[in-house]
Amino acid sequence: MPPTAAPPPPLSRLRLVVGEEELLRARAASEVRAAVRRMDPDSEEHELAALGLPVGQLADVLAPSLFGGHRLVVVTGVHEAAGALVDSLLSYAKDPDPELTLVLVHSGGKRNEALLKAFRQAGAAEDECPKLVSAGDRMTFVRNEVRRVGGKITPDAATALLEAVGNDLRSLSAAASQLVSDFGGSIDADAVARFHRGQAEVTGFTVAERVLVGDNAGSIEMLRWALDRGVPHVLLADAIADGVRTAARVASLGTTNIGDLARQLKMPPWKVKKAQAQSRGWTIPALQQAIGVAAELNADVKGVAASADYALERAVRRIVELRTAAGGGRGGRSTSRY
Repeated sequence: MPPTAAPPPPLSRLRLVVGEEELLRARAASEVRAAVRRMDPDSEEHELAALGLPVGQLADVLAPSLFGGHRLVVVTGVHEAAGALVDSLLSYAKDPDPELTLVLVHSGGKRNEALLKAFRQAGAAEDECPKLVSAGDRMTFVRNEVRRVGGKITPDAATALLEAVGNDLRSLSAAASQLVSDFGGSIDADAVARFHRGQAEVTGFTVAERVLVGDNAGSIEMLRWALDRGVPHVLLADAIADGVRTAARVASLGTTNIGDLARQLKMPPWKVKKAQAQSRGWTIPALQQAIGVAAELNADVKGVAASADYALERAVRRIVELRTAAGGGRGGRSTSRY
């Protein structure tokens, strides 16, 4: 579904939220929840993860209520549902409760595809949340995000924002919101450039650079400065992940020719040159471990960790330690505030 398409009616008894884009899935489920609350402020709500969910627990929340009123049940990750749970959901779809909205959230792909097909045949409404792979779709997403928070953005500014922040939708959403907050309702390329210098290059990317060269004290100092300025956690985590991944890609190819690397990796030469400098002192196994740390951090700042601030500092220290163990790094002492 294109980002501008109208969503299906919010209160269908059966509903599917399907696709690879986590942000769009979360929003679709939230819109259904809001619609249910508007209809019945006292509605009963349940959210269950399909992985490992006992069939009996699902049956309990789907059973008719003794107290009346509308109910909402959201089952996330149904691509990971076990066979018995799938069978229970299939059985329920044949005779759904008119006073209950059941939402199944699926991340796309072939796993448990038969469950989705059965719900569609049963008349389920569907929110499609496909990965936005084309530049046009991402541009539309950026314009819509700015519009959502009361602003408007010029085409060249939207392009500049994509180049500055990357393709992660949560990062783009956070950046769009911050831009409107910082610069008012009309965003041009100059505003994006100032935002990127102040929020990304001087914060997230600077943190990443100091982490990759093993500067423990410097990276912690820059991280705290960025957090104190209110830089979104996702921007900081994405900058660190991008730096580690890029260094790993450059280091893995075994050539120092910037032109060859730029062509093979489809990256601008300036970025290749920077990644070459940052990959010095690393081993491939250490970079692979650092990619794992960055992946954990991505989940942590999106709600897994109790404190995103603490998760960022912990990840920074772990990546610096990996580089130091690989034979490089400046070290440096810094006392944690957490």
